[in-house]
Amino acid sequence: MTSAAPSIQGRVLSGHNRISTQALTSLARTAAAEALGVEPHDVRADWTDDDGLLALSLVSPIRIPPLATVLRDAGRVAAFGGSIWDRTVDAKSRILSTVTALSGASLSRVDIRISGVKPIEGGRVQ
Repeated sequence: MTSAAPSIQGRVLSGHNRISTQALTSLARTAAAEALGVEPHDVRADWTDDDGLLALSLVSPIRIPPLATVLRDAGRVAAFGGSIWDRTVDAKSRILSTVTALSGASLSRVDIRISGVKPIEGGRVQ
């Protein structure tokens, strides 16, 4: 991520900017929480080096409709955005693009492990 140094009235400003691991982790947790319909404190995020790029590994629960409701009306799954698998696949790309756009960091991939479910009343979570 190299770009031209900013200038003010023809003067180039020297120095560098860094985004701390803690800030990146908070951003990733919030993006994942939004995509999966949970609270950021429910999400665990870890970073690894992947040939010079950042690989993000997430562990999180996911919101689902109450199972008794799904038994009465299978359409509730579609109202929540599809199956857990489909929603997780969709969340990967949303998280990657959100973290990349807001931080400027180059991510190689996002891995998600669903650690549980959180039933919620209501419609689609997303």
